[in-house]
Amino acid sequence: MIADADALSAFASLAQPTRLAIYRLLVGHGTEGLCAGDIADALAVPATTLSFHLAHLHKAGLIMQRRDSRSLIYSLDIERMNAVIAFLSDHCCGGRPELCRPASSSKGKPNESVRRQRKAV
Repeated sequence: MIADADALSAFASLAQPTRLAIYRLLVGHGTEGLCAGDIADALAVPATTLSFHLAHLHKAGLIMQRRDSRSLIYSLDIERMNAVIAFLSDHCCGGRPELCRPASSSKGKPNESVRRQRKAV
């Protein structure tokens, strides 16, 4: 379980366009990650700006950093993101997690509970 303050830190970190772009880029590279130079090139972000945003994401616990020779490699902290997602689904929809099913799992169609609620309104 993730604390409210930790979830808020994660959300705040992702609420900035450059950090969200970095995170989305890293999602595509999973635990293998990318070196800082490759991230900067892919997003056309200056090194100093990138460093600031990577530090913010790292402090929020969303990404990990490791050294590979002279390069810093950044990758997702999958456990932390799963905890953030669990935080959302544990506290959503008035205690009815069946309403929180991601749209991709229902192929864009609302689940039966949501359809019933819409009819009732």
